[in-house]
Amino acid sequence: MMKSFGFLAAAVAATLTATAPLMAAGTGQEGYFQIYNNTDSNTVVGFYTNGGDGWSDNWLSNRLAPGDDVRATFHANTGPCEQTFQVGWLGTDGGEVLDDPVSIDICEASNVYLDDNEMYYD
Repeated sequence: MMKSFGFLAAAVAATLTATAPLMAAGTGQEGYFQIYNNTDSNTVVGFYTNGGDGWSDNWLSNRLAPGDDVRATFHANTGPCEQTFQVGWLGTDGGEVLDDPVSIDICEASNVYLDDNEMYYD
C-alpha cells in the first residue's frame, strides 16, 4: 500500500508490511526503517506523519500488536529528513487514542520504537 504524506507527497511514500526481525538494520537514508511496538499490552492502529501541511493518512494497513514490528520502505529518494510522527493506539472503546507528535530525523533512523509513553529511534 502506497500513501502520500502532505508536504512529502512528491518526496516520500511508504509501504508497511509485517516482517521477521532483520539481521542488519537499514536507515531512512537507505530507503527503509523498522517500526517496533515495544509495549506489553497496547496495539498500534495508526502511524501518521506531518511534513508541515497537515497529517497524512494512516500508514498502517493492519494493526501492530504488542511485540510486533513492520518495515517502512520509502519509494522516493528525496525529502526532508526531519519528520513529525504521531501514533494512534487502540482505545478501550475500540477507537483510536493519539499520542503527542514527536520529531524524528528519519535519515538517521534505523529503528523507530513505540513504547507506552514515548517514541524514539536509533
